[in-house]
Amino acid sequence: MKNASVVGPGDGEVIDLGPARIRILEDGGTTAHRLGVGEVTLAPHCEGPPQHRHAEHDEGFYVVSGTARFTVGDTVYDAPVGTLVMVPPGVPHTFANPGTEPLVMLNTFTPDLYVQYFRDLRDTLAATGGQETDERAVAEVMGRYATTAADDFA
Repeated sequence: MKNASVVGPGDGEVIDLGPARIRILEDGGTTAHRLGVGEVTLAPHCEGPPQHRHAEHDEGFYVVSGTARFTVGDTVYDAPVGTLVMVPPGVPHTFANPGTEPLVMLNTFTPDLYVQYFRDLRDTLAATGGQETDERAVAEVMGRYATTAADDFA
């Protein structure tokens, strides 16, 4: 018999990535890797990742607190509490926190492919001793998870 997963407020694996913190709520172990879920907290006045595309997973963002600013190609959306943004494979996107309070979002990955990306990125950042990471190193980590930088929006 399978068991349900219950992750309390202080539970889950926490991955610190500088101004971003990801708390893994579901790493795919309970869902046979069909779904991964994380809680993303982004510091005030902080840019998120460079605009990028995923080739092999859908990504969802639900704004729990604060206001997110999503850029999808050339279009910018301000997303207050209660906003859901769903990004299918191939769509260029990024997010930022333009506000004065932390931004908290529930983040989904279908399938769970991208959960391991955060672990690998943490390890890559740690290997630099806290120094700014070479963009090529980050791009290499992204590439392991069928993700590429997006600077063309056609």
